Amino acid sequence: MTLLEEIPSFTAESATEFKFEILHTSKKSRARVGKITTPHGVIDTPNFVGVGTNGTLKALDNSAVQEIGLQLMFCNTYHLMLQPGTEVVRKAGGLHRFIHRSLPIITDSGGFQVFSLAYGSVADELKSRGTKKQDGHVLKINEDGVLFRSYRDGSKVLLTPETSITAQKDLGADIIIPFDELPPYHIADLDLKKSLDRTHRWETRSLNAHLANPQNQAMYAVIHGGVHKELRKASCDYLTSLPFDGFAIGGSMGKTKSEMIDMLTFTMPLLPPDRPNHLLGIGDLESIEGCVPLGIDTFDSSYPTRAARHGVLLSKKGPLKIEKSQNATYFAPPEENCPCPTCCKFSLAYLHHLFKANEITGMTLATIHNLHFMVNLMSEYREKILNDEI
Repeated sequence: MTLLEEIPSFTAESATEFKFEILHTSKKSRARVGKITTPHGVIDTPNFVGVGTNGTLKALDNSAVQEIGLQLMFCNTYHLMLQPGTEVVRKAGGLHRFIHRSLPIITDSGGFQVFSLAYGSVADELKSRGTKKQDGHVLKINEDGVLFRSYRDGSKVLLTPETSITAQKDLGADIIIPFDELPPYHIADLDLKKSLDRTHRWETRSLNAHLANPQNQAMYAVIHGGVHKELRKASCDYLTSLPFDGFAIGGSMGKTKSEMIDMLTFTMPLLPPDRPNHLLGIGDLESIEGCVPLGIDTFDSSYPTRAARHGVLLSKKGPLKIEKSQNATYFAPPEENCPCPTCCKFSLAYLHHLFKANEITGMTLATIHNLHFMVNLMSEYREKILNDEI
């Protein structure tokens, strides 16, 4: 048996159908506990989704990620298209077999990364207050799609709703995302409306391409509309009329967390309660705390793993900076009573030493702890919702 054969492949005949069940809705808020069933297993909701841009969470192999219990992993179509190429992944038997993961995977359309090349990151764009194109990677944006240059070799790549779906079919994730346009925060109202209309056309084309070859994958629509509530409602009205399996909330929702919460408070009741929803790219602790009561089911973010690589451990007492001088002789676990392998086996003093010595092992151990923290945190949220405490 080869390594690839150890991960089972799923066919349209043998795979479990995508299904969403609500197990309990809190009497105190819109928070709910649910269960998403996919061909590669169950996702308990609400839940945190780790970001594995290139098919791996940085500093960890996928066997370790599964042992931690991360039920859903987010992989980026744009990056995998450019390296190693989605055809290579298809020939390997799909993304699950290629990366040796048997649990569920969600992939994005590639649109976020392409439009980030055009406008910069959300944070950069908010600081600069501009919509100026960046470094020339994006060559053309029109009704067909986006023509851009690969950051790897400069070759031209055309990304359209149809090519995005083809790529995601090659990857074979359990949940896929339609191609959408990500407009900048600072955009004129008329341009935002034009962008939303085009996004709806692109999402419809994506859905049609998907339904022509479902492959037992589920597709989530992406709700847009920027910071304009009337456009958010228009997006919900249009996309909920189509046979999407779930809904993701994307685009700019304000400059502050309070503005985001206000927009989500408005938006969430406009979505069908019998289908799952996902908050794209937001999963820091403060945002999760504010959004779980609104009925958000899943959150993806690179925050916990990025914090780990920068020497910050998540803890119930707040962020813990590993490289603080007082930790050099702290010979107890980084967090008392934490069951993760890092805290069970190593002292904070040892992690302090590893980071000071620039040892990659330090990043690995910190990442293991932070992902365990997130898995346990979401389990605690589910328990509190079941008890009507949230």
